[in-house]
Amino acid sequence: MSSISVEQRRSQPVESQAMEFVERKGVGHPDSLIDGIVESTSLGLVKAYKERAGAVLHHNVDKGLIIGGSSEARFGYGKITRPIEVIIAGRAASSFDGKHIDVDAIAVKAAYDYLKAHTRFLDVDNEVKIYSKIQKGSSDLNHIFSRHNDVPLSNDTSLGIGFAPLSETEKLTLETERFLNSKEYKKEVPAAGEDIKVMGIRDGNKITLTIAIAFVAGLIASIDEYAGLKERIASDIQKRASRITGKDISIVINNGDLHKENSVYLTKSGLSCEAGDDGSVGRGNRVNGLITPFRHMTLEAAAGKNPVNHVGKIYNIFANKLASDITNQYPQIKECYVSLVSQIGRPINDPKSLYVEAVIEKGEKFSSIKSKVNDIAEESLKDMVEVSRSIQEGRHEMF
Repeated sequence: MSSISVEQRRSQPVESQAMEFVERKGVGHPDSLIDGIVESTSLGLVKAYKERAGAVLHHNVDKGLIIGGSSEARFGYGKITRPIEVIIAGRAASSFDGKHIDVDAIAVKAAYDYLKAHTRFLDVDNEVKIYSKIQKGSSDLNHIFSRHNDVPLSNDTSLGIGFAPLSETEKLTLETERFLNSKEYKKEVPAAGEDIKVMGIRDGNKITLTIAIAFVAGLIASIDEYAGLKERIASDIQKRASRITGKDISIVINNGDLHKENSVYLTKSGLSCEAGDDGSVGRGNRVNGLITPFRHMTLEAAAGKNPVNHVGKIYNIFANKLASDITNQYPQIKECYVSLVSQIGRPINDPKSLYVEAVIEKGEKFSSIKSKVNDIAEESLKDMVEVSRSIQEGRHEMF
């Protein structure tokens, strides 16, 4: 039986601390792009395995790399002169019942389709080279994968961490990138590329958002137009920020620009990986969409891992969901942290340890809800297989 511990966390909520740093790498950041590509590869394998084998076969394609290309960009013009390269690696079953499953073709197609769907100005056919280096999985992990009936067995000794609720700074950082990369906003300001990174810094009651935006050179005629776009975007963010927080907001866009020298952040594709940056799986956002150094975090890369029994993926989704469920049911809990760890070969719904920490509002008694929180945690473990199924259906974001 799982060991469940519920304790009061005797610390200030993040909102009450003097400082807070939060980061969000947008959908066009190279680290996010490669996370999206390997997760799409996993989902493509899930679909193919179910069609050809009637069940999901073992795979972990959580290793991947984007190697940036070279480009030329100036006002009114952009050209990629050396292609971007995408490498997908990992392990996956490539046969069933004596029949070959073309894992490499599935991976390449998944990468191609993902880039086509999430970039507007990248010519995927001519400006990107995609390589699959996926190999056959080890026999012991394949055996663990197949050695279960109703509940899969963990294929790793790993952990998952989650927390709730998000602070105002976390919400603002997350929602700012989502707003700027929304389809609606791209129609209004098409020159704002997909590669957007937001760094939120709260110092007391003041929040500074430092934002990097890869502008599309072909849609901007001059330095004055570029400067006007930055002002317009900053104003739009300010208006939306007031819906999330009443704190003083300062917005800085492309702080490295030198306008007098016409040295500004211009790209052909709206992506930094066309020339200035590379990407690697797991270097970006956690499964809640953020990088939060002032919170508990795991370095586990969730994207690309198999959704059936890799707890490094399933447990991180589960931990955030459980923390959210607990704070929703008990508002007197100001913050909730959930951590759980598996043992390889153990059923995924029976972690070695599940640890819940609660920050309680002043004046409230922790003893009155401790056993109830324990019951929620115990009951939620029964839903672990359903969490796995929902990941297989693509219902959870991994970054």
